[in-house]
Amino acid sequence: MKWKVLLLLGGMVSGGYCKGQESASIREIDQDRRVLESRGMLVLGTWAVGNMVWGGIEASRQEGKTKAFHQMNLYWNSVNLAIAGLGYFNAKKSREKAGLWESLRAQQKTEKILLVNAALDLGYMATGMYLKERGKRLKNDQLSGFGNSLILQGAFLMVFDGILYALQSKNGKKFEPWVKNVNLSTSGLGLKVRF
Repeated sequence: MKWKVLLLLGGMVSGGYCKGQESASIREIDQDRRVLESRGMLVLGTWAVGNMVWGGIEASRQEGKTKAFHQMNLYWNSVNLAIAGLGYFNAKKSREKAGLWESLRAQQKTEKILLVNAALDLGYMATGMYLKERGKRLKNDQLSGFGNSLILQGAFLMVFDGILYALQSKNGKKFEPWVKNVNLSTSGLGLKVRF
C-alpha cells in the first residue's frame, strides 16, 4: 500500500513538473516580476531626478505661477525619488526560493498596488484641477502653479502605473499553466493529474 501511495505521489509531482516545463518556471516568473519592479523604479527615479533638477533651476529663475509649478515639481519628486529608491532596493533584495503560492501572492499584491496607485493618480489630478481653479478664483498664483504641477505629476504617474500594470499582468498570466490543474472547493484542495 505504501508503495502505491508513493508511486501515485511521485507521478503527481513528476507530472506537474513535466507539465510545467512547457512554460516558464515559477522562479523565472518571480524573477521577471522583480525585474519589472526594479526597472519601473529606475524609470520613476529618473523622472524624479529630472524633475528635481529642472524644478530647482527653474524655480530660482521664475516668478508667480511658473515658480510655484517648479517648486511643487521639486517637492513632489523628492517623495517619488524616495519611493523609487526603496522600491528598487526591495526588488533587488536577494530572496530565498519562493514556491508557487508565495510567488503568485507576490504577483497579485504587485498588481493590486498598481491598481490602487492608478486610483490615487486620479485623485492627484483631481486635486490639481481643484487647486488650479481655486487659484484662478482667488487670484493666487501659488495655488494655480501647484495645481498645474499636480495635474502633470498625476498624469505621468497614471501612464507609468498603467504601463507597469499591463506588463505585470502579462507576467502574471504565466502562472496559468501552473494553477490550472489545482482545484479549490469547500471539500478541500484537489490536483488534476494527466497521463
